[in-house]
Amino acid sequence: MDPSSSPVRLINWDLAGDTAARLAGPGPRLSSREVDAVVADLRAHADASVAHVHRITGLEAARDLRDSSVLIVDRASWSRANVQSFEALLGPALGRLAASKGDAFGPNAALFGSAVTGAEMGTILAFLSSKVLGQYDPFSSLARGGVPAGGRLLLVAPNIVEIERELGVDPADFRLWVCLHEQTHRVQFAAAPWLRDHLRENIGRLTEGLVETTDNFGDRLVAAARGAVAARSRRDGAGSAAAAPESGPDSRPGLLSAIQDPEERAIMSHLTAVMSLLEGHANVVMDAVDASIVPTVKTIRQRFNRRGAHRGPVETWIRRFLGLEAKMRQYADGQRFVSAVVREIGMEGFNAVWERPENLPTERELHHPREWIRRVSGAGPTAG
Repeated sequence: MDPSSSPVRLINWDLAGDTAARLAGPGPRLSSREVDAVVADLRAHADASVAHVHRITGLEAARDLRDSSVLIVDRASWSRANVQSFEALLGPALGRLAASKGDAFGPNAALFGSAVTGAEMGTILAFLSSKVLGQYDPFSSLARGGVPAGGRLLLVAPNIVEIERELGVDPADFRLWVCLHEQTHRVQFAAAPWLRDHLRENIGRLTEGLVETTDNFGDRLVAAARGAVAARSRRDGAGSAAAAPESGPDSRPGLLSAIQDPEERAIMSHLTAVMSLLEGHANVVMDAVDASIVPTVKTIRQRFNRRGAHRGPVETWIRRFLGLEAKMRQYADGQRFVSAVVREIGMEGFNAVWERPENLPTERELHHPREWIRRVSGAGPTAG
């Protein structure tokens, strides 16, 4: 029997989706006519932004993105979409754990535990659904036996409207600015069609190792989820001081404490480097945007930066779940890495990173970009 189809489920995914959809607030009040106008405008800006990403990055993949789609969603739909992706990533490993240790749970305990964990995850996603502006999800088609295909770009319309009103910025400029960032992630995966499966394989290997060595996996999942909410709440309420690295006994929560095997630590290091690369590259593209593309871009940057919303809450939750919260600074490292490589060998030289998995930077190379340049292109100075 397929382990993922075991009758014992550690997370009730359906309940997670239903809980998130029920608890997610609707966002700013808009008439049906206003909703239609926002949806049409966001779709137009999403389409227009691709040409700018192509011009800045030089990636030919931006010319044809038919393997993925753009969806304008509300908070409930975003939450359900993320439940599907979490199920696709974590479901197989959790299914094997349930199959191997199902007798230890008992039917009533398993039913109760999966419901509690599902409700916890749904509550977390409901909270996050009010924060995220956009997200490229490369794993969407993998859930529940979906035919492998491209991902989908989700633009959360009520949140974009809410933030542009809060910041007092030009709606058209802000929407294009958001779309530029998110479309960059979409182009990354189109330029590297192997990247989704590469990430999925590594996340799966890491999760399986943790499942095999962690008896209280469900407890760790819930604790990590709760920790993510607490961390996000502190950041939302503490202003610039919240950017400081966390310390103390809770600075490495989640599953990181369970990772002792050298191979698992190597996988964690690799995932950290890849995640940093993707976000750093998107930030470099955003820095290349000037007033000729977004007339009020300086105002948007200043006000958005002051708001302290650089980092997507979903990605923050994932990092918290994996125990990477203490490495948040790696995103700035990723941006510095991309900028340094582009200065040395140009954007065309940097684009070798998308050619094959071996060209991805290591975590060390993020801090020593010339080592990556020498390894991949054979160019650059000898000093690291």
